[in-house]
Amino acid sequence: MPIPESWLPVIGEEQNKPYYHELYRFVGDERRKHVVYPPGPDVFNALRYTPYDRVRVMVIGQDPYHDAGQAHGLAFSVLPGVPPPPSLLNIYKELHTDVGFRIPKHGCLVPWAEQGVLLLNAVLTVRAHQANSHQGKGWETFTDSVIRAVDRKATPVVFLLWGSYAQRKAELVTNPQHVILKAPHPSPLSATRGFFGCRHFSKANAALAAAGLPPIDWQLVDLDPAGG
Repeated sequence: MPIPESWLPVIGEEQNKPYYHELYRFVGDERRKHVVYPPGPDVFNALRYTPYDRVRVMVIGQDPYHDAGQAHGLAFSVLPGVPPPPSLLNIYKELHTDVGFRIPKHGCLVPWAEQGVLLLNAVLTVRAHQANSHQGKGWETFTDSVIRAVDRKATPVVFLLWGSYAQRKAELVTNPQHVILKAPHPSPLSATRGFFGCRHFSKANAALAAAGLPPIDWQLVDLDPAGG
């Protein structure tokens, strides 16, 4: 599980710590015995698509999707050809209300990541069809180190913390230049309790503009039928 190069100066030392070696062995054992998502090359996609120096917005998820063909290493995102899951559809609905977003037929958020939206789950692997099955094995220690590294950035970052799990990570963000926006989780169970109407996407862009940084183009274009 090689950490993408742009992140090595800020979190590379994690690879040398005992917990990381245990985590590496655990995930390897799991892959030998079970189906694990996402595939190995996709585990660090959040860091690969969003180099450290380009992070402008950070979204913290909890656990990868655990059904076949969904997870590809970006929080809330699914591969082209996979219908958007309910939480992502609710994100799309809020985007439509907030910034006039046209809702696409797919759920691939790679264009956001490439613009500097770090879509990081707290846990980066999961056993097929068993939600939260890789919690407490070391991933949280690693991803907390990522959050702390983003907190150390010299330029402001907007943190979008949806739901109580993500909001607990706010204690890792201590640099006063950053902006923290909190709302209920976009899942169908809680979206109507305040995620709808939170306007986090326009607020994030307003915060970036106030810092002299370019906004995020949230609009996603429809993909061709082949998924390209």
